[in-house]
Amino acid sequence: MVPKFLTPETQALFRKGTVATERHIVKGSSEHQPFVALNEHLCMEVARRTKVPAANTVVSEDGQVLVVERFDIDTAGQRKGFEDFCSLLGLVPEQKYESTWERAARLVRDYVEPERLRSSNERLAVTLLFTFALGNADCHTKNLGFVYTHQNDVEVAPIYDMLTILAYDRYANNPPGMYVDGRKSWDMPKALWRYLQQHLGFDPSAQRQLVDRVCSAVDSVVPELKHHIRYTKGFEPVGLRMLWEWNEGMKRLQTRRTFAMPDWVESASTEGLSKPAPAQKFASIRLGESPLLAPRKRSRPVQPAS
Repeated sequence: MVPKFLTPETQALFRKGTVATERHIVKGSSEHQPFVALNEHLCMEVARRTKVPAANTVVSEDGQVLVVERFDIDTAGQRKGFEDFCSLLGLVPEQKYESTWERAARLVRDYVEPERLRSSNERLAVTLLFTFALGNADCHTKNLGFVYTHQNDVEVAPIYDMLTILAYDRYANNPPGMYVDGRKSWDMPKALWRYLQQHLGFDPSAQRQLVDRVCSAVDSVVPELKHHIRYTKGFEPVGLRMLWEWNEGMKRLQTRRTFAMPDWVESASTEGLSKPAPAQKFASIRLGESPLLAPRKRSRPVQPAS
């Protein structure tokens, strides 16, 4: 398409970085998130290797444009129903970060039929584990949803919009996008395991199986990530940061892993790749804020009346 022949409305869509078509969603990278298309494609490739439904993606050779195959259209071209958790919780889009994984689990119990509940809980569990494994601080209620054709086949949607957002300067110090056990922290393994058992029904043995699947999937995509670090022009700084975050993600899940994982940052340095700087060195400095000020407390979200 030649931009000057597009309608003003369509040009506005391109400026936002995302365009939806009948069967695909096209996303572009930006100045603040270079190579976000390749970033998301690699993270989605990890998701697809866990044997849970995940959106199919294709990335351009330069790593700047992503094409996502829509999962709300069946093979016959019929549109399925789709509702994101943000709207189902009665939140406006600006409140998408203000809810909890516990409320997400409650939605699944409320809307999904018993015979589909286990598989939907598994999708929710794997999405949560990926959030911590890949450093996706942008997993919020609009990135979770239901697909259905009628009220009896509601299920959690395939994984989508998964990326290592902590690889970018602006977001390097961001906490997870949703609360678990009333907190947003990357260092809360006991809360994770408690949530998986109490709210999704996965005992420690099942948790270990899920974690092993997630870790094995990440490990299997690391060679592809390293390939792009070497051969996709300009991607090296972002790619090295992704590798560092994935390495940290494996440490976050180590109490439920049943096998040892290699240190990918160390192995990359022996293969001739540079070592990325620690995350805090990439965080943006907030001007005009005194370091003597105490951190602002965030109020816990109000739970709806039962």
